[in-house]
Amino acid sequence: MAAPEQVTAGATGSLAGRRVLVTGAGGFIGSHLVEHLVQRGCAVRAFVRYTSRGTAGFLDQSDTASEVEIVLGDLRDGDAVRAAAAGTEIVFHLGALIGIPYSYVHPQETVETNVLGTLNVLLAGRDAAVQRVVHTSSSEVYGTAQSVPMTERHPLHGQSPYAASKIGADQLAESFHLSYGMPVVTLRPFNTYGPRQSARAVIPTIAVQGLRGDSVELGNLDPTRDFTYVSDTVAAFALAAVRNEAIGRTINLGTSSTVSIGDLVSLIGEILGKRLEPRVDPSRERRKGSEVERLVSDNRLARQLLSWNPTVDLRQGLTRTCEWIAEHLDLYTTRGYAI
Repeated sequence: MAAPEQVTAGATGSLAGRRVLVTGAGGFIGSHLVEHLVQRGCAVRAFVRYTSRGTAGFLDQSDTASEVEIVLGDLRDGDAVRAAAAGTEIVFHLGALIGIPYSYVHPQETVETNVLGTLNVLLAGRDAAVQRVVHTSSSEVYGTAQSVPMTERHPLHGQSPYAASKIGADQLAESFHLSYGMPVVTLRPFNTYGPRQSARAVIPTIAVQGLRGDSVELGNLDPTRDFTYVSDTVAAFALAAVRNEAIGRTINLGTSSTVSIGDLVSLIGEILGKRLEPRVDPSRERRKGSEVERLVSDNRLARQLLSWNPTVDLRQGLTRTCEWIAEHLDLYTTRGYAI
């Protein structure tokens, strides 16, 4: 186990040839990250939540699937996580229950997966003496912006069980760095979007409804968000794994620009070549006191520590996303609101 003064272990350099573990590897961001790491020459072990279908999520459709070692398990099972981490050098921890409406209904499952699951990842990484743990946070931990742009010092405000669980997970990651000298980096993405994202998120929700009709049902048109295209988010994860300056830090990942949900409807309509009519559906509204009205990142720390710059603008990213959704529309259910 590294002593606190040894937290710079793992020199800045290439990812090529490194043995890495990715939790949540079958999901939206995780599958993109796995592909990126394989392309960078990593030996990738993908930890995917077990289901009776035996699927590996989006990795099943990936061109790189044959080059990835897929391990099935559950983050809440410490033995399974420890076995997955054994022999790896870098752990990218993306696995989580991320649905905010789902967390209203199942707060215990959300906390167990996101907090206990993160504890298991940190313990496994400590016991395996890994060179880096890149932990995934969420801009939801800030709650509605109290000041803008939002720096990493912005107060934390858990406005949903999901947000509270991520705050707990983030604090655990920080504690393992301070208590055990673990080389941990916490990345805090602001509303990542792109191909493969589920209809739980607002951009696929708008795009799917827009492709199937001329109206869009949403919960609230007023909140503003800072949307980051998935390839930019993934690039930051790769940088965080090799930049020693990032160890022990929490780093925002965003574009530092915002768009309202209402304006997002108009922009996606333009891309689809139609005028979309937004309609408010009360069943899609967040619970009173839980709505995050404004999120906008201050990404200066990411630029400084990671030399990271988002390169895909919103219209370009939305165009790519809408094209992918149009080609995979059969993946999106029509059975009501996805939570």
